[in-house]
Amino acid sequence: MPEAIAGLLPAAGSGERLGRGPKAFVEVGGRPLLVWAAAALAPWVDELAVAVPEADVDRARSLLAPWAVGLRLRVVAGGHTRQATVAHLLAAVEADVVVVHDAARPFLDGDTVAAVIAATLAHGACSVGQAVVDTLVRVADGAVVDRGALRAVQTPQGFRRALLVRAHAAAARDAIAATDDAGLVRRLGLDVAWVDGGAHLFKVTTPADLALAEAMAASGALGAGPPAGPAA
Repeated sequence: MPEAIAGLLPAAGSGERLGRGPKAFVEVGGRPLLVWAAAALAPWVDELAVAVPEADVDRARSLLAPWAVGLRLRVVAGGHTRQATVAHLLAAVEADVVVVHDAARPFLDGDTVAAVIAATLAHGACSVGQAVVDTLVRVADGAVVDRGALRAVQTPQGFRRALLVRAHAAAARDAIAATDDAGLVRRLGLDVAWVDGGAHLFKVTTPADLALAEAMAASGALGAGPPAGPAA
């Protein structure tokens, strides 16, 4: 029997740098960022768990219900940090495997989701990363840093749920904060597989990012475009 998969969308950010209220509900191409992310994950998962600001839980549940037909949908209040928010989401699902994706990365493609799931099933943990293309130098002495061994971390990231729960528990016990979940797994001395990402998986953080996302949605670049409406 295939293992159950849950999509986790931490989307509790305030969106201060955008200045348009909670980022999950900022629209790109006429649809909220949260809908873009849910629409990308829904075909691949059995459960969908979303975390938003506490005041917006009912709003998010109503917004996502049409996109989660046939799925177990859970909408919870986020924590004070992304790490705490993911811990809340882990507690809300039952699946054996979780795929964690930032709702602020609207242009997630099916090939990447499929590759992350396959790598997670094979290795237990997987992260998406983009090769670094700029020349990198150390500020102190101007020495060039070898970029061949470097990756810019993106999402989605995939994990055996029990493994990620253990990693979060260890971080909480040791008062450790990390910028991504894969970093918490590596703290346990375990390897995390890599899947190649790309520029289309950029995160909408600033007004310039939002303008780029709007342009991509309007042009259909890289297959982007507002997600098709949910099936009736």
